[in-house]
Amino acid sequence: MSLSYLVTHSGGFHADELLSSVVLTRLYPEARIMRSRDDRWITPAPDRVIYDVGRAYDPEAGVFDHHQKDAPLREDGQPYSSFGLIWKHFGREYLQALAVPDADIEDIYASFDSTFVLPVDLMDNGALDPSVAGPLVELTLPALLESLKPPFDVDDPEADDRAFLEALTVARSFVEASIRRKAAKYRAETMVCDAIAEAGSARILELPRGMPFRSAIEKTGADHLLFVVHPRGADWTLTTIRVGGDTFDNRADLPASWAGLTDEALEDATGVKGAKFCHNGRFIAVANSREAILRMADLAVAEVV
Repeated sequence: MSLSYLVTHSGGFHADELLSSVVLTRLYPEARIMRSRDDRWITPAPDRVIYDVGRAYDPEAGVFDHHQKDAPLREDGQPYSSFGLIWKHFGREYLQALAVPDADIEDIYASFDSTFVLPVDLMDNGALDPSVAGPLVELTLPALLESLKPPFDVDDPEADDRAFLEALTVARSFVEASIRRKAAKYRAETMVCDAIAEAGSARILELPRGMPFRSAIEKTGADHLLFVVHPRGADWTLTTIRVGGDTFDNRADLPASWAGLTDEALEDATGVKGAKFCHNGRFIAVANSREAILRMADLAVAEVV
């Protein structure tokens, strides 16, 4: 498909058409964004995609609106915003454009849809009360993106369009960072699973570098693991393993006697030459060598078991 125009509505903008534009401008970098409510522009034509305006959802005609009476719904009955509709039809192609490995596209497509796209859809449709974010309500991505709109009393007729294009750069950073992070997670899973197999029944998992590890530990059912060690620059780190993604609780904490200690004080407390630092929260410790960090890990395990 060759497109010349990406058409969305003029005036103030919301997160959904802004994030839709992130996807579409990556796929059609030569296409011009047209922000208009003029019938000349929001009438379907072969040279355009129309989204968040147009009063219809007609993928064959290239129209992706969700404001009409019979607005499209997900299979579970939850509403789409324009972002959800654009992601549904263009998301896989977008991931290919970002060089996501083919083997990971379906998983990342679904993960991004449920964790990033769906919340935007729900908030845009009023199906999710912003108050659920509590004191962080003004720091949600939709709120932050919409804060980039010009103030109400700016009379420059070009202000909204200019702000939209500036906000597009910000929105793109968040979307692509999220995709990169998810893609990295899948790369890491393979490495962590290999390390778990090599560790066998040991309580300590050694990794070749810092990387996301908890999902792979859960995926493999490695409930026996308590701590992870890996190099970090010239040093080595010892970290705990959280019991879940929505808590700071760990399977095991580092010894209380290490909390907040550094250098000689930590060496004295551990009896390990080269011990350098233990966070007061007891979730990470640092030593200057692999030998030292493994000795600290053994001590931490002995205190738990």
